[in-house]
Amino acid sequence: MASGVRQPGLKHATPALLSVYGTLFLSGAMAAARANDATTTRTFLATADQAAGKLGGDANHFLTAFGPTNVAIHRVATAAELGDLQVAVDLGPRVNTAGLPIERRVRHALEVARAYSSWNRVDEAQAAILDAEQIAPEQVRHHFLSRQLALTWIRRQRGKPSAELVGLAQRLKVLD
Repeated sequence: MASGVRQPGLKHATPALLSVYGTLFLSGAMAAARANDATTTRTFLATADQAAGKLGGDANHFLTAFGPTNVAIHRVATAAELGDLQVAVDLGPRVNTAGLPIERRVRHALEVARAYSSWNRVDEAQAAILDAEQIAPEQVRHHFLSRQLALTWIRRQRGKPSAELVGLAQRLKVLD
């Protein structure tokens, strides 16, 4: 495990304990990334990754959706938060979220869209949101990130927005 992190009782931890423990470090990694603390972010991701390795695969104990895939999702999200868009854009689309709950799958797709958009790859960003909308239209429709991205794209248009973008913006209720 990462240096400086205490691990009482993890030698014989149950899968549920490993899931909660790892999820706490994923939350900490996001908080550290938002505070622009790359060292703590890496430490917390490494600790979560080791807990996921001990768990042995993806699981959903206590609705955590914790496991190696969720750690990979958080690597993408923290990279984007820290401004490392190359990592987010390279790793994000390769993470196979098919075995995770829909909420995690959609949230990851939105994070990938945000990374693409930040790198001015708007077509790929829109495609990621449209794919997520196929999985869970209500979740995409009401999520602040999808709405924020669509509104940004509409505002940045120099000419008439594409029919696909207008349709998305209307479904997200950011355009009349």
